[in-house]
Amino acid sequence: MSEKKLQHFYIAEEQSIYLLSHKDATKLKQWVELCQQQLSLLGYERIALIGKGAYGFVFSGDDNLGNQFVFKFSRITLPQHVQDRLEEEAEIQEQLCHKQIPKVYEYRKIKRQSILQMNRAPGIDLEQYSHLHGPLPPELIVKFAIQLIKLLKYLRDPSVHANGKPFVHGDIKPSNLVFDESTGQLQLIDWGSAVLAQIDAKGQTTSNNVMDLMSSDLQNTNARLGDVYFIGPEQISGGLSCPRFDEQGTAATLYALASGQSCRYGKGVIPANSLGLPKVLAQVLDGMLSDEQTVREKAGDYFINNLTLFNQMVLADKPATKVVPPQIPVWVKSTDDIIDTVVYGSRKSFLREQSTDDDLSAVDDVQLEKYYKNYLMGMGDAEKAFVAAVSRLSNFPVVGGLAVRWEKDGVYIDSNLTLFDPTLKSSFHSAVNNMIHLAQGIFRVGMFKSCLFNARNTLHIERLSQSEPFIAAEGQFIPFDISGVPDLDDVTKLHSYFEDGKDPDEYLHLPDIVMEELAKLNLIHHTGCIIFEVLPTHLKIHSYLMLLNHEKEAEFKQCLQNIISLLPTIKGLGISGFMKLPYKDTRFFEHINCLPERYYPKNPKLQQ
Repeated sequence: MSEKKLQHFYIAEEQSIYLLSHKDATKLKQWVELCQQQLSLLGYERIALIGKGAYGFVFSGDDNLGNQFVFKFSRITLPQHVQDRLEEEAEIQEQLCHKQIPKVYEYRKIKRQSILQMNRAPGIDLEQYSHLHGPLPPELIVKFAIQLIKLLKYLRDPSVHANGKPFVHGDIKPSNLVFDESTGQLQLIDWGSAVLAQIDAKGQTTSNNVMDLMSSDLQNTNARLGDVYFIGPEQISGGLSCPRFDEQGTAATLYALASGQSCRYGKGVIPANSLGLPKVLAQVLDGMLSDEQTVREKAGDYFINNLTLFNQMVLADKPATKVVPPQIPVWVKSTDDIIDTVVYGSRKSFLREQSTDDDLSAVDDVQLEKYYKNYLMGMGDAEKAFVAAVSRLSNFPVVGGLAVRWEKDGVYIDSNLTLFDPTLKSSFHSAVNNMIHLAQGIFRVGMFKSCLFNARNTLHIERLSQSEPFIAAEGQFIPFDISGVPDLDDVTKLHSYFEDGKDPDEYLHLPDIVMEELAKLNLIHHTGCIIFEVLPTHLKIHSYLMLLNHEKEAEFKQCLQNIISLLPTIKGLGISGFMKLPYKDTRFFEHINCLPERYYPKNPKLQQ
């Protein structure tokens, strides 16, 4: 079992702390405490960890006058040349003076630790805002478009910058835009991928004198790889840095926010012209997201040059709220427990069109490791968007399972999803429906299975070396819930762990004696999943189990206890997962090429 395969286990962008080994989790907590102590010693109050990314961690803190700041710490585990990017980020951001860009106060280095201090952008980032609200109303998308056009114009205008060159942010996406609802203002944060543009929007060099031209390297890009869920084809393929990069990030961001997705790749199946946007904006976004470079550039020019048109659009005073029911059953419950959802997806290999050993896997960029994009690069756009849509479900407090089966006549979906926050119902329904639409747009035969479990229930068993067995600590057990109402068995409708056959994407072969216990478990009516993940010195058992046949509680508990006692028999490395849905309740969906056109009304005020 190679490390390369293991890194593709989690669809989620980063591991929950509850999935880390005890040693790694302790190390992370201690490091966060150390950062907070350091900021306290510098005189800051109300210090909190507010985010973490591929390169570092971000804390907030106030001074004694009540001014709010953000402190960005580089990850000291990264190579020095990567840590040094924080200083480069500070240098770039200090050169920019715009109300939508946080002001940098200081870059400092304490021993090996780099720290960047800047103003805190007020509000909530748009990825979180989208998670709370689902697809954002067209009125808000137009307002965001207007602000982003103004910001892009500022960045690309050499006459307003002291060095006479355009700037490229290089990573425009919802999570890097902070929205202040009270003022309607956006701020663009995280300038870690920012560079000076090598060429302008017309493809001409930005070198502005002979010496500059002689010293500039136009054979190699200075661009950084932003989030490839949002950046455009030229940036992905290593093109020279150009203001067009930020046009692409902007188009992808507006599209994702309008559709309630977390990437640009759904644009073929769920085009911008199907989202109820004003027709001209929808067509411009579809053009900017086109596969043809000339179409992208022509649409980008129209977007940038027609600020007046977008400013003059007639919009409703109050956005209409549209309630869309989910296309598959979703159960909604309240709970006092904290759910830390992680998505496990198997049988993904059939979604790939080609091997992943392509140009991107050779790129030395930590972003790839964070996002596993080198794995997704072998997929078509609809397939990438589908996996991203499943990943988006993990942002919600949800447990359950999905089995999506593609046949020639359409898509068959078995599911059991329970959401534990009623306030997120509308947003979750839209996320589920997006996933179904994207599945309908995939034309191939195969199966994808996904389990959603609470990482806080993961069991951790550790050993000193690979030659030793895994032995559970005294008192460790696999937890399970009991349904509120007993569910009588109907043998003709029961779903089985084993009916889908062996999964080619699961690499751990469990001993026969463990499989026998799982077979006994399978005969007891329950729902949920159990996943074994074996690393060299760390075994994780992820599970979400709900017993439906109350009469079998003692037997169910005994099977789970037997599995714990048999852990020393497990050899090898890898993953093996088993998912059980309560019943066979398959929903069928026909294939689609794309959703139909749907535009914003020409005069919305007549319809209010």
